[in-house]
Amino acid sequence: KIFMNTLKYLQSNEFLLDVDLWRLFANLEELNEISLNFLKTFFETVKEHVSKSESPTDFSSILRKFFQGDLCQTHQIYCLNYTSAVFYLENLRQRKDFGIYLKQWCEQNEQCKRLHLPELLVAPLHRLTRYPLLLSNIWKRSTDETEKDFIWSLKEKVEKSIRDLEGKVKWLDNFQKFRQLQEVIIWPQVWDRDKRFFVPECLKQSLRENSSENILSSANRLLLHEGRLTIAESTRLLDVYLFLFDDFLLITKTKRNKKKYGGSDTGLIPVCPSLTPELQSFIREGGFCTVLDQPIPLDRLILKNVDPVHVTVFSLRNAFLIQHENRYRQCIAVFLLQAQTETAKKTWMSQIETAISNYTTQHETKKSTAFCFPAESSEI
Repeated sequence: KIFMNTLKYLQSNEFLLDVDLWRLFANLEELNEISLNFLKTFFETVKEHVSKSESPTDFSSILRKFFQGDLCQTHQIYCLNYTSAVFYLENLRQRKDFGIYLKQWCEQNEQCKRLHLPELLVAPLHRLTRYPLLLSNIWKRSTDETEKDFIWSLKEKVEKSIRDLEGKVKWLDNFQKFRQLQEVIIWPQVWDRDKRFFVPECLKQSLRENSSENILSSANRLLLHEGRLTIAESTRLLDVYLFLFDDFLLITKTKRNKKKYGGSDTGLIPVCPSLTPELQSFIREGGFCTVLDQPIPLDRLILKNVDPVHVTVFSLRNAFLIQHENRYRQCIAVFLLQAQTETAKKTWMSQIETAISNYTTQHETKKSTAFCFPAESSEI
């Protein structure tokens, strides 16, 4: 509340006017008010019961009023905005004027108890997950069977609401992550990637319309693992960045271009907080990834370990091989990759093997379901 009220005060004095209060705090003010009313009502009832030992505790009406009312709904609205708020905050924190607001106006306030804004923004999420525990404790101490049944059903509804909310939050988080990846990953045209292909200028536009960038627009796709590796070419070693998705592997070349964002300070580039720190740092430095070759579907990917004997002969340290096969099981591409450490190599091989296994299992299940026809008649 200190951060929100201070920002309102500064904006009333025409400072930080471009900062969007809703994007940062959402319905936090309403949520605080409802949560405070719930606590006050709850403790007043407990206090009355303690002072008058013979008076029955009427928890049912309190719980019905708040849990079947606005308490869970306001939490859901806040939680659905949380990931966007953290994303927005990370962008704002790069600004000098916003940094002064955070450190000098808010964080030095004794009421903040040395907590920073990201730690305070996540608090309502933690509070929501503790409500089932509160209801469970009330249920244990209740003596009325009707009240116990009501409290238990209420606890189950709150738990279901939290599970549904977790799914929505994960979907939004994944959506923002892939939106960032679409901005960072550049897909060169086939004639730029491979000089063997010749396309006249008059035909290039029609081919550009079938853009490969849409491959990352699916909200159902998952990013399983990513990181830097080195690829061994015939005359050089090339730094690459690999993205392992739940259905294909993408190999990209890393480049830095300070002018990519219109010549603006690359430190102000908004970065999705759910990406790995390494990729976040790379994006802030103005980096982007150019696709090296076509995506490798997991059912067309062959993973091979490089025998240790080749380490001394060819100086291939922490190396493994990725082979891309077409639908006719012909090898159409081979990539010799090197990790920085043996541990990183084992992690990559394990992640790829697990992804292939899960993908194969999932699609075999779909095939068996699709081809599960009723038995033929004996007369046929």
